[in-house]
Amino acid sequence: MRRPSTASFTTVAKTPWRWAWAGGLLGLGLAVLLCAPARWLAAGVAQASQGQVQLADPRGTVWDGSAQLVLAGGEGSTGSTALPERLRWQIRPALSGLHAALQADCCMAQPLQVHAQPHWGGAQLALTDSQSHWPAPLLAGLGAPWNTLQPEGTLALSTQALVLDWNAGRMVLAGQVRLEAIDMASRLSTLKPMGSYRLTLTGGQNGNTTSTVQLETLGSSSLQLVGSGQWVGARLRFEGTATAAPDRVDALSNLLNIIGRRDGARATIKVG
Repeated sequence: MRRPSTASFTTVAKTPWRWAWAGGLLGLGLAVLLCAPARWLAAGVAQASQGQVQLADPRGTVWDGSAQLVLAGGEGSTGSTALPERLRWQIRPALSGLHAALQADCCMAQPLQVHAQPHWGGAQLALTDSQSHWPAPLLAGLGAPWNTLQPEGTLALSTQALVLDWNAGRMVLAGQVRLEAIDMASRLSTLKPMGSYRLTLTGGQNGNTTSTVQLETLGSSSLQLVGSGQWVGARLRFEGTATAAPDRVDALSNLLNIIGRRDGARATIKVG
């Protein structure tokens, strides 16, 4: 009868240790992933937004944490603005992607629920219907022209059936985003407020990938804003006008000069 060689015994003895090392490394990797610090998420957000959206003083983990939401002008900018309270998040993995809940007590009555799902050639981001209110001075941190306008007032943001789909580097929007600027004012005018306005972005329907943009004035306002345009991919084409009430031209003159090409009591707005 042939006796097993010493090499065979050595191989058998080493095999359990190899599995043990593999299991230990896998466990270590999962532990690192589950305890990934919130600063990793903050770094990713800053890089993706080219520094315009920042999560300052991050605490907790990638999966459950909080930070101070800061808007900045991007690389080279020296100005920034921050929310008065911290932004909190929870992220949970799922078979179909990632579920996230975002909450800012200063501005949101209910957490914003987001579902991210990767697919071939890109990813899809779906948001639950939501309503939130944000301080307009926050926009000044984004740099020109907001740092010149120094807006004041309240921004009421709502979404309905909103889905963003990135495919081969191109974004397609479905659903609707509505932004209402309530009782707006600016340091360029002595009028407080100048008026209230609504900007509506509506996604394409029935296979149409072009989104429409509509600007309108709410109620009686000293400054009337109106316009429309289209958003295709990452490119916006918009045309509109800003018109001062006859008895408010002098008080709105500086603002009209900044808004667009001036023609008396009117300024033409053109983007793209």
